[in-house]
Amino acid sequence: MWTRSYGKAAILALFAIAIVSAGCKHPQATPPAPAAPPPAAPAQPTVTLQSSSTMIQQGQQVTLTWSSTNATDLTLAPDVGTVAPAGTTTVSPQDSVTYTITATGPGGSATASVRITVSTPPPPPPAVAAPTIEELFTQQVQDAYFDYDKAEIRDDARGALRKTAQFLSDHPEVKVVIEGHCDERGSTEYNLVLGDRRAAAVKEFLVSLGISADRMNTVSYGKEKPFCTEHDESCWQQNRRGHFILAK
Repeated sequence: MWTRSYGKAAILALFAIAIVSAGCKHPQATPPAPAAPPPAAPAQPTVTLQSSSTMIQQGQQVTLTWSSTNATDLTLAPDVGTVAPAGTTTVSPQDSVTYTITATGPGGSATASVRITVSTPPPPPPAVAAPTIEELFTQQVQDAYFDYDKAEIRDDARGALRKTAQFLSDHPEVKVVIEGHCDERGSTEYNLVLGDRRAAAVKEFLVSLGISADRMNTVSYGKEKPFCTEHDESCWQQNRRGHFILAK
């Protein structure tokens, strides 16, 4: 009887201990959630500035080109002001200048610059004076040469006299004196007559080309005013001519 009672008491004691043990245990705590990472710092702005040319002359233009990142405000100085995040503009500085663009944003600021060197253009070349009528006369009027003891117009003289006629046509205000010349051979009297025939032949040919006779006077110097004083054919040929003088 006692043994059975003892057994029941032991069972009850064990049950009571189990209940007490269960009641003493605490529930396991939930670990806290990890803290959120701090927000990333704003990105640093970047900016570039370029010029189509870095050396110009006064009065010329250049094109400035820029681009940027991470910027909210951009200013281009001098004389331009606020600009878009990217773009171009044309400038015409009168003196050497450095252009600077400043880009600002949440992450800070950045700058870029370009130097434009402006030089003074060279002075214009001096105006070329128009040739005088005397200069044109010397350049364009050609004498007529003759064969020995002849007063007929040669083929080469015809070409020369056509050029002279063209000058006289282009300058109707010009009047001329036609001098008849001879080489040293023959008498003074003979050569004066021959020179007169040569001057007259030149005048008649120019009249045939349309030049008015009243614009031309003739005179003979025979052999008295030689252009060359040597005693050979090449020199004598220079002296056998109808020579033109610009009338005053």
